[in-house]
Amino acid sequence: MSVPLPTTPTDRADRLVELLDARELDALLVTHLVNVRYLTGYTGTNGVALLGLPNLRCFVTDFRYVTQAEQQVHGFERRIGEQDLLDEAVAALPVGDLRLGIEDQHMSVRMFDRLREALPASVELVPAGGGVEQLRSVKDTDEAARIRAAAELADAALLRTLEDGLAGRSERAVALALEQEMRRLGAERPSFDTIVAHAAHGALPHAVPRDVEIAADSLVTIDWGAQLDGYCSDCTRTYAVGEPGELAREVYELVLSAQLAGLDAVRSGVSGRDADAVARTVIEAGGHGDHFGHGLGHGVGLEIHEAPRLSKTSDVTLAAGHVVTVEPGVYLPGQLGVRIEDLALVTDDGCERFSTLPKDLTTI
Repeated sequence: MSVPLPTTPTDRADRLVELLDARELDALLVTHLVNVRYLTGYTGTNGVALLGLPNLRCFVTDFRYVTQAEQQVHGFERRIGEQDLLDEAVAALPVGDLRLGIEDQHMSVRMFDRLREALPASVELVPAGGGVEQLRSVKDTDEAARIRAAAELADAALLRTLEDGLAGRSERAVALALEQEMRRLGAERPSFDTIVAHAAHGALPHAVPRDVEIAADSLVTIDWGAQLDGYCSDCTRTYAVGEPGELAREVYELVLSAQLAGLDAVRSGVSGRDADAVARTVIEAGGHGDHFGHGLGHGVGLEIHEAPRLSKTSDVTLAAGHVVTVEPGVYLPGQLGVRIEDLALVTDDGCERFSTLPKDLTTI
């Protein structure tokens, strides 16, 4: 399977420094909290990390998180600063000419100006975002196990929620019940706002659950996920309530065929563009190419949407250890929508599905 072995924050920091050297950077200021967590183990809400040079490993937080940092952050010099943390981070830099990378895709203009003001003129600020995300995209065995556990929890929560049926309950009531069940089973929180949408409302890919009762003889799309130990899951199933009609069944079977083809295409060495094209070709052949407007999938990990992407424009090559969704859909405005989504671990010879619920059209 060739999924990387478990890594520690120290391992990850060392790998990041290797990337910095290749980019001719002396150091990187990590300000995006998800990336800070990945590199240091810190789960608080205010912290930055500074890495680079031969031995620069510095973590800065404020007074509120002193004890938490002592418990979670190891292998880094720990410093305490004021709430914006930048002055203390700057103080940790060695004196002299430096090229300091910043996470430009996460840094506000205000923070950039504040940092530039605090730094001496000898330090050059260099946009250098994406390095930590590049490391994060390939999960080690421990990370994959956490995502698998989150997916298993989410599956169990949906099965329990469906025991109470769907018809006559509002979309919002079903979504709330599902989120409560995930928390009851041990999830920290839903990994995103749960989607429950039936009939024509299902034609909205990101529909918001309404206080509208789910009607008989319709399709219901449920898109949900759990966050467990910091890692997210993501899955979608579309169910029938009563007899949804011939068109609904035809669209469902088309999407299912595309989804299975997409899963078969996902393996190490395949591009995100090519995986998307395999599923998209099935839907286009069925006459609904114009009704599949989003990409085939995305990476999942500490964030619900992260690298890599499976889409028409993706230039990434899948590698063992990537965890991605495979989620084609067909959306007919004013009529219905169908999406079927599995979460899968990319391997050398295919993929391992973390989503285990049946995919044949099921009547609830």
